[in-house]
Amino acid sequence: MNEIVIGVDAGTTVTKAVAFDPDGVALARAARPTVLNRAGDGRYEQDADAVFASVVEVLRELRERLPNPVTAIGVTAQGDGLWLLDGAGEPVRPAISWLDARATPILDRWTASGLAAQAYRRTGNYPFPGSAGPLLAWLDAHEPAALDRAATAAYCKDMVVQRLTGLRATDPSDASAPFLDPYTRLYDEELIAACGLEHRRGLLAPVHDAPHGSLSAGAASATGLPAGVPVVGAPYDLPASAWGAGVRAPGDGLLTVGTTLACQVLRDAVDTSGEPAGLTLSTWEPGRWLRALPAMVGTAALDWVLRLVGATVTDLPALLDAGRSSELTVLPFFAEAGERAPFVAPRARGRIDGLHLGHAPADVVRATCEAIAYSARHCLTAAELTGALTACGGGIASEAWAQVFADVLDRPVRVLAGEEIGARGAALAALSTVAALPGGGPEAGRRAPAAGARAAETPAGWTPAGRIFEPVAPDRYAAGYDQYLAQIAQARPNWS
Repeated sequence: MNEIVIGVDAGTTVTKAVAFDPDGVALARAARPTVLNRAGDGRYEQDADAVFASVVEVLRELRERLPNPVTAIGVTAQGDGLWLLDGAGEPVRPAISWLDARATPILDRWTASGLAAQAYRRTGNYPFPGSAGPLLAWLDAHEPAALDRAATAAYCKDMVVQRLTGLRATDPSDASAPFLDPYTRLYDEELIAACGLEHRRGLLAPVHDAPHGSLSAGAASATGLPAGVPVVGAPYDLPASAWGAGVRAPGDGLLTVGTTLACQVLRDAVDTSGEPAGLTLSTWEPGRWLRALPAMVGTAALDWVLRLVGATVTDLPALLDAGRSSELTVLPFFAEAGERAPFVAPRARGRIDGLHLGHAPADVVRATCEAIAYSARHCLTAAELTGALTACGGGIASEAWAQVFADVLDRPVRVLAGEEIGARGAALAALSTVAALPGGGPEAGRRAPAAGARAAETPAGWTPAGRIFEPVAPDRYAAGYDQYLAQIAQARPNWS
């Protein structure tokens, strides 16, 4: 009997689930949109109940379409932000998104005092307004009652896993960003105290190498799946995507063109030198970390420009073909929270320079796409990409834009088919964890040390197919990239 593993990916704007057979073939997919609420003044929140309901719906849809039993469920999701839960795993207030900017004054103070740089030197992670540390400090100052009601300052995937199984835990990838020592995988207690959050230490969930539990009776009734199915809290979406994309050798990288422009390079050492920025994410494999530079200038920036010119993403191929950008330059920092990689500037703002009446909307769109590609080169250079580069995400599904990335980066880019890479990584995490359990069965909350050791051993057939885009006109963009860097250097003092 061919048993099935399901990977769930609860993203910022859509929840996806994919069912895979033992050979890594995607058998069925389900998706539900989720709502990101812009509350004004740089605040972005989500209804945790609605996000969890979307997970239940995609699991129920897949169960109704699948002929064979489900072996395990792996859950990944958007990272950062803050999902406050009570002791039963229920939300005590709307979740705060990673896009949120309300904690910018907190980060300003931490930057001025040197605390933000200290955090980076200790952990390899530089805080930004939408990360858990500044958000906890903001809530402690402005909504202490919410923290008083909470039992856990959770992340999205951990909220989902707790409500499916009752397990309160996180994994080393999500725990990396605020306070995790990258070597010991334990919370840095001195750093927590330095941030003024020692009295909120109890909100941080235990860190498990491979957090997992059994599907509860209530969740089984809601999803239609049998109670007791193992549910695994996979790494969050950045490292889960690297796992699902087959990034295995140090120096290899993954470019994800989604709401975030996520640039990651696998490393065999932690390096906290250089300008403090970005993340150092612990993986499930001993001695391996992901140097992650998730820029804020992803498809959200492009979508804003498309709306500005009265177009949609379906118009993108034609606009790229028609556009000319030689006279236009763009700094695509349109997020209200500014930029977080490869430099941190919460007040970074976008610019479109060189416009005149002779330009068409297509010119603005093409210049924006090129600027986002320049940002990718900036990030991947800072992350020290030396090996092969794989790319995924809905944005790079456009062949014309994929070619722009290859030309700007001046290197071959292997673009993966489909948008299921995060879900595939979550499924692989579930397979790895279940295989490490005695008899392959679930034991809620138990550490599975062998799971990480097998993280690099992707089963045959599980690496997705892709198409390689070779650079054909790299010289066209060399001067444009230099100009992009010069404009950032000129603008940064004004942002401060």
